[in-house]
Amino acid sequence: MIEELQRRNFAPGTIRAYVHGVEHFSQYFHRRPDRLRPEHIRQYQAMLFSKLKLEPNTVIQRLAALRFFYIKVLKKNWSIAETPYPRKVIRLPEILSPEEVGRLIDAADSPFHRAMLMTLYGTGARRAEAAHLKIEDIDSRRMVVHIHGGKGNRDRDVMLSPRLLDGLRDYWRTLKRKPRVWLFPGNAWHTWNRPVTTKVLWTACQIAAERAGLRDRHIHPHTLRHCFATHLLEAGADLRTIQILLGHRDLEETTIYLHLSSKHLSATASPLDALNLSRPGGRTPQA
Repeated sequence: MIEELQRRNFAPGTIRAYVHGVEHFSQYFHRRPDRLRPEHIRQYQAMLFSKLKLEPNTVIQRLAALRFFYIKVLKKNWSIAETPYPRKVIRLPEILSPEEVGRLIDAADSPFHRAMLMTLYGTGARRAEAAHLKIEDIDSRRMVVHIHGGKGNRDRDVMLSPRLLDGLRDYWRTLKRKPRVWLFPGNAWHTWNRPVTTKVLWTACQIAAERAGLRDRHIHPHTLRHCFATHLLEAGADLRTIQILLGHRDLEETTIYLHLSSKHLSATASPLDALNLSRPGGRTPQA
C-alpha cells in the first residue's frame, strides 16, 4: 500500500494517515485487512461515530484510506452506495484581532519562537510549510518568500513583509552558529542539518498564548494562517489574491473568510432594520 501511495506522489502526512487507518481497521476486527468484507467496513464506520465519537471529516479520511486500499492495492470493487461518505462539517475557525496577534508575537519566549510566529502570520504558511523553509527561500531582492511542496505538492510565492524581514534578521543575529540550509533548523541549539518538527511550531503558539493571556482561545499555527487571510480581506484584498497566497486549489475554500471578516459582516444590514415595527405596547416609533 505504501508503495502504491508513493508511486502516486501522495504527501508523507497523507501516507501516514492512510496506513494508520487501514491498520486500525485491521486491529479492530483482529483480522488481516484483505480478509475483511464490505459488511465489516459498515460496522467499522458506525463504530467510529458511536464509540470513538470521531468528527465526520476524520471518518471521511478513514474511509478514503480503506477505499484506496481496496481499489488500488487489492484491485477489488468498492460500492459507494454500501459505504457512503458522511456529510462534511464546516466549522468556522477561531480568529484573533490584529491587536491579539501582536500580543501573541510579543509574548514569544525566545527570538526563535518569535521568528516562527511572525513567519506564520506574515506569510499565511501552513506549519509544515513554515518548518521546511530554507534560507534561500527568503528572497529579499524581490521581497517574496518561496514556499515549496505545499498541499497538493504545489509551490507558490507570497509577499515578504519588510517587518518580517527585519524580524528574521534580528533572529539570525542571535544564532551563534549560522545554519547553511534550513531557516529554522532543529535541536535545542538550532544547529541540526534537519528542519524543526511541526510540533515545535505548535509549542511556540501554546507558550506564547499562555504568556499573552490567550490560553482560552485554542490558538495553534493554523490560527495564524486564518488570521492572515481574514485580516487581508478586511484590509481590502480580493478573494482571488488571497486564494493564490494561501495555495487553495478552489476559490470555494477561500470564501469561508467572508464569514469571518467583521468588515464584510458589518457592511451588510439585517432586513430587520428595514421593518417599521411598533414599540412594545402598541406604540409606533416616531420618524
